[in-house]
Amino acid sequence: MSHPQAKVHRMFELIEPIATITFSDVPNDAFLALGMRNYWDGYFAGRAAPLGMASAEVVHAVFYNFADGEVARHIPWVWGKITPEEAIAVRERGSAEGLRQRLGDLADSPDLARAAELALRAAVSAPMEGRALYAGLRALPVPDEPLARLWHAATLLREHRGDGHNCALVTHGIGGTEAHVLLALSLNMKPEEFGRIHHLPKSQLDGVIDGLRARGLVTATGEFTDAGRATKERIEALTDELAAPAYDVLSADELDELIAALEPISAAAAQE
Repeated sequence: MSHPQAKVHRMFELIEPIATITFSDVPNDAFLALGMRNYWDGYFAGRAAPLGMASAEVVHAVFYNFADGEVARHIPWVWGKITPEEAIAVRERGSAEGLRQRLGDLADSPDLARAAELALRAAVSAPMEGRALYAGLRALPVPDEPLARLWHAATLLREHRGDGHNCALVTHGIGGTEAHVLLALSLNMKPEEFGRIHHLPKSQLDGVIDGLRARGLVTATGEFTDAGRATKERIEALTDELAAPAYDVLSADELDELIAALEPISAAAAQE
């Protein structure tokens, strides 16, 4: 069945803190203990692992939003230290442990087990066509333990949406670094202060902003034009539309139940 886009977007907001626990200290420390040089080695090893021993070019294309050359600083170097299979196992164990630390008693609650069941049903029902990272995750075994199952389901749903977001960006002619500039502006931040791109050379970042300005998306003072804001809104709406089929397997009552169950879990997962 078709669900309101507002509920589909709310699911994105709720699964994000659960899935992104994989980028927190516990998984990161586990990767560092196995020879990764820094956070980003572990990030790329863990997130790219479902693609197999992929090249930097493939990972760059699938991840989409990293500046040129950034992936190549880590891929394929990490594959000389850890296999994709090992990285998948480290990521799952570390993510489940990190989530457990944040959730406390919620980690073993019946509500979490029910949320894991409903979320997994949605997560494994979505279409795979054109979703490379999601398809790689779908090929992995589903964890037995409810907490790990919930993290796995949230990760599937997040990457399914992310693959769709990339499609929306391509459709609107927005490159990966450009997408970060638009996101920074939507958060009322200066691009040079935004985490994913603040480290880029000024000339490189200025070139990206100049390109957006030439297309009428950004003003001379570095703010959204009406066309730029409308483009950003269309991209987000299309992203939600492309994410929606994952939830078609759930009834309206089941989706409401899942949202209600995830509210406290997501809030606890978001606390650092």
